[in-house]
Amino acid sequence: MKSKDYCRSAEIELTTWKAKLYDVIRKIDKLPTGDKEKMLGSVGDLNILVTELEDRIDQLRIACPADWKPEKDTLGAKIEGLGDKVDGIEKELFAYDFGG
Repeated sequence: MKSKDYCRSAEIELTTWKAKLYDVIRKIDKLPTGDKEKMLGSVGDLNILVTELEDRIDQLRIACPADWKPEKDTLGAKIEGLGDKVDGIEKELFAYDFGG
């Protein structure tokens, strides 16, 4: 895969994750105040992740590395961890939706 192709597909994938994070944040914002307060730590974590994604997306748009293998490995690990984090928060949200 060419470097530019990789950077473009990584940018698309990270933008998709960013949208998913915004969706989760919006769901949390709709919770009753007491439930929302219980999830403040998660919201803070999500906002940090959004900022990291925005930085990485900007980096991919501006300076796509010629040797993208190290970048690919780093992004792959981050995306894997991001999926686990979002799954955990969504399970927590599901519990709040049903009075957990």
